[in-house]
Amino acid sequence: MQAVAYAMLWQAHFWEHPPTMWRVILALALFIAATVLVWSAVFRLGRQWRFDAALVADHELVSTGVYGVVRHPIYTSFFCFFLATGLLVTPNWLLLIAAVLFVIGTEIRVRVEDNLLAAQFGVRFETYRSKVSAYLPRLR
Repeated sequence: MQAVAYAMLWQAHFWEHPPTMWRVILALALFIAATVLVWSAVFRLGRQWRFDAALVADHELVSTGVYGVVRHPIYTSFFCFFLATGLLVTPNWLLLIAAVLFVIGTEIRVRVEDNLLAAQFGVRFETYRSKVSAYLPRLR
């Protein structure tokens, strides 16, 4: 779903309508935030970082640093990259539809990973989940 949502961003003739300055500034801020988030998250995970949803043999529950703000900061960064790109190349109505699909896809991925972590860490993960938002700060 996330790939479909991202492909939707490129359906308009963006080259015919350059973005306004506020969209460029907001997109730049989102690109910077996304870059900081993803690097912070990967650094914090270390060798536990994987492309697929899986746990390593001696997996540890990381809940500090950026993981103290959101449980899935890499997904937060993907969403920031997605929004930044959309602000530059996509009309608002299409960006809104694509964003809904992107969030649905992200929710599916978050549930899969949360289930893996809950199975591995039990009550410790449930306590963490109850205190820290999934990928949008302050939204549970």
